[in-house]
Amino acid sequence: MPRPFPGLLLLLWPLLLLPPPAAPGLPARPGFWRLVPRGPLGSPGRRSAPAAPSGAPTLGPGQPGGARGAGVCKSRPLDLVFIIDSSRSVRPLEFTKVKTFVSQIIDTLDIGPADTRVAVVNYASTVKIEFHLNTHSDKQSLKQAVARITPLSTGTMSGLAIQTAMDEAFTVEAGARVPSYNIPKVAIIVTDGRPQDQVNEVAARARASGIELYAVGVDRADMESLKVIASEPLDEHVFYVETYGVIEKLTSRFQETFCAPDPCMLGTHQCQHVCVSDGEGKHHCECSQGYSLNADGKTCSAIDKCALNTHGCEHICVNERTGSYHCECYEGYTLNEDRKTCSAQDQCAFGTHGCQHICVNDRPGSHHCECHQGYTLNEDNKTCSVRNRCALGSHGCQHLCVSDGAASYHCECYPGFTLNEDKKTCSAIEEARRLISTETACGCEATLAFQDKVSSYLQRLNTKLDDILEKLQANEYGQIHR
Repeated sequence: MPRPFPGLLLLLWPLLLLPPPAAPGLPARPGFWRLVPRGPLGSPGRRSAPAAPSGAPTLGPGQPGGARGAGVCKSRPLDLVFIIDSSRSVRPLEFTKVKTFVSQIIDTLDIGPADTRVAVVNYASTVKIEFHLNTHSDKQSLKQAVARITPLSTGTMSGLAIQTAMDEAFTVEAGARVPSYNIPKVAIIVTDGRPQDQVNEVAARARASGIELYAVGVDRADMESLKVIASEPLDEHVFYVETYGVIEKLTSRFQETFCAPDPCMLGTHQCQHVCVSDGEGKHHCECSQGYSLNADGKTCSAIDKCALNTHGCEHICVNERTGSYHCECYEGYTLNEDRKTCSAQDQCAFGTHGCQHICVNDRPGSHHCECHQGYTLNEDNKTCSVRNRCALGSHGCQHLCVSDGAASYHCECYPGFTLNEDKKTCSAIEEARRLISTETACGCEATLAFQDKVSSYLQRLNTKLDDILEKLQANEYGQIHR
């Protein structure tokens, strides 16, 4: 039978995503995902999936299989281990398809030490851990490591592979997060055959240890074995595809599974103003500046009319308790009649400047203060302090005032003068000498006159004493001669 034209294949390929009927010879499996290859003459296969729940958001064009568009959701952090079957039954080209499938799932995840970590366990009759959860921390290196994996080519020891993953891949030493972090541990096992060892007990132990198991069967895979391996509910953890050629179509299904829907991106948040994603499909509402969130957690009410920037005030908006506002102007301006705009005023003329001495206008609406001579402007740029008492002219010095500091001074005299005892007035030096000379001369004349006067008194006294002495002598002589 001739093969369809390549162009026709490209046109029909998207139709693979349509739901299929039960294939002949295979019992229908309600609740399980099933992909079938293209039918004869290039007729597309179809995909069946459980009906979307009532009220679920309708997905637009370009979102095949219900996969959420980029940016609508963020993958949950996971410790994810792929357990891939590379037994002899998996041909090299088919094994390449498996690696592509793994890489595509990695592409849908947020990879990083704090996000999802990925490990790969390769198995056949032996088991090989290709890399651990802490080996690669970015998508590029992960995908390069996946591309380098080669098949082991013998046996199908699924139970041994799950046991190895549990004992060696999901350990803290190998990069798994400790239980207190609450990071889900997930394993995806991909196989096309029946396990050659017992998987019942080992899968049960893995699930009991907290590992969530997904089972992907291809072609000859045993459905009952897949059910034994997978976690409950089975319709969300068991997948089947007819060939490796369509396994990549399961990528969107895993993207949905590991994706936390973002209601902020979906537009289902009902926030009046701002929706904020909290992760894990959770969100909360916030309000724009000037609004507060109401009790319903969704709507907003204005609390600050000024903050809304719709007030129209040219200079300053002032909120009032009533929920209203009024406008004010900067210093040096007055509010106009419209109660919104402002005009410059002359504060020096209005007497509202606050300057202690002098107000000087700089330009409309602006001024500065200055001080009288002998004063200096204080740090408040309004009041003044004495800087030079001499400059004030109130010092009282007759000749010269000499400043000794901000408020201290002393008086001095011009050359040829001397400072009097009052420390303010001055006298000429020659006149002082003359006065001193005059006073000295007068003092000498008085002394001489006093001395002459005393001498005169002494002489007259001596004369009287001589007369008295003579009379006494004469009287004594007369008595003797009687």
